[in-house]
Amino acid sequence: MKKLSTEQIEQICESHLFSLPYFRGMLRAVENSLVESVDLPEKLLDVGAGDGHFAQAALKGKTLLGIDPWLSPMLEAKSRGAYGLLVQADGKALPLPDGCLPGALSNSVLEHIPGVQGVLNEVGRVLEPGGIFVFTVPNQRFRTQLWGMSFVNKLGLKKMAAVYEKFFNKISRHVNLDEPETWLQRLRAAGFSQVEYHNYFPVWAMRMLERGHAAGLPNLLWKKLFNRWVLFPSRKNPFLRFNRVLALVKYPLDEEGTCTFFIARRNA
Repeated sequence: MKKLSTEQIEQICESHLFSLPYFRGMLRAVENSLVESVDLPEKLLDVGAGDGHFAQAALKGKTLLGIDPWLSPMLEAKSRGAYGLLVQADGKALPLPDGCLPGALSNSVLEHIPGVQGVLNEVGRVLEPGGIFVFTVPNQRFRTQLWGMSFVNKLGLKKMAAVYEKFFNKISRHVNLDEPETWLQRLRAAGFSQVEYHNYFPVWAMRMLERGHAAGLPNLLWKKLFNRWVLFPSRKNPFLRFNRVLALVKYPLDEEGTCTFFIARRNA
């Protein structure tokens, strides 16, 4: 992983904090910095293109094939112009021939997919020998380190803490909140023999993101009224927490982090 310049990091923070609710923007900025620290091939498959915001910010200059099962976000992704081609498809049945691409990426997507092994198998199938696959996912600490759980536990309400954990991860649509070792087993089964991973996003940042779901409600209003998540995109806007996020993006890795970044290579 290569080190980014201060200018690159500042640009990454602006790209996300100026156009997304801060709690979502801070996570995407960190993930952007991780992806940018890896030398990726010019042609990439984006598994779970979504609305295309991340690709537009993090994958400039790449020739991108985006796939997603949902039509509505893909229409927004198309309007951004970040993809050479967008295809509505299920990640468990990619409409691509074997070994046709040198690289693939998936950002904060695989944690939402039941039966995710099928997606990993398909990515392994369509990558050429030695092809690279990078992806980010929250890990098991999203089940054990939530701020709401900690708060309720201090009150002695352990059953309520368990209810809160299930509620938060349900509204976040989290299905696969697993330790890196579980993902390693899945990747090996899908034909990836060389795997490197790094934990990132410390507990305090996850809890800031967690509380931000409520604090970010005004952003939803701005989006409805003005079609913009952020009305005042400026480093001086105190609600964007720019300097704090900047410091986080400069030093994103944390051994006890709540998310994990994987760099995997298909068997040669």
